[in-house]
Amino acid sequence: MQNYTPGNLGIKSWAEEDRPREKMLIKGKGSLSDAELLAILLGSGSREESAVGLAQNILHSVDHNLNELGKCSIAELKKFKGVGEAKAITIVAAMEVARRRQLSRIHDKPQVTCSRDAFNALAPLLLDLPHEEFWILLLNRANRVLGREQVSQGGVAGTVVDAKIVFRTAIEGGATSLILCHNHPSGNLNPSQADIDLTRKLKKAGEIVDVLVVDHLIIGEGGGYYSFADEGMI
Repeated sequence: MQNYTPGNLGIKSWAEEDRPREKMLIKGKGSLSDAELLAILLGSGSREESAVGLAQNILHSVDHNLNELGKCSIAELKKFKGVGEAKAITIVAAMEVARRRQLSRIHDKPQVTCSRDAFNALAPLLLDLPHEEFWILLLNRANRVLGREQVSQGGVAGTVVDAKIVFRTAIEGGATSLILCHNHPSGNLNPSQADIDLTRKLKKAGEIVDVLVVDHLIIGEGGGYYSFADEGMI
């Protein structure tokens, strides 16, 4: 599909199969580009450009990265000409629905057999955050997920983790093992010395209360992660 600039004709003047809504009905949702899907949410553009053109401009501002779009606030979206409060709220709401859809998969109690399984269970909670949070993934004896619990929330540079809260939460949740997880808003996946020391401390504490710490994930930008278990650090 060609790029649409401010001088292009409005959507109603396009061939029916090229209009986003009609295209979805005729060819299915998978045939639409990210810009076309976003254009449907926008509903309309401005006098200078179509909804697709406006959508392309918004996506260009985040390097066409939907994870980055999910971080945009209502105020940031309203800076685009043609995006008022109602349209901005619609976009933010759609991004939140997408995030919650990922979270809903946990209700099936998936089995964790590798670090990627743990990442898939925890990443939706942490990928878009501008600050650090520390979570634990609770597992039963079959390594099936019992739940995910937030342990602490901090600032851009770090967060404080209390071992008593970690294991009280794990024991109350009926977990026999757990996976630690926190994010690095900077995108740097390498563990700090504080991360390494905390992991060792919690692993030792887990041995005392008979709750095994099997891994510690650090989640960064763009879907990357570091696994202490994969790297032989735990």
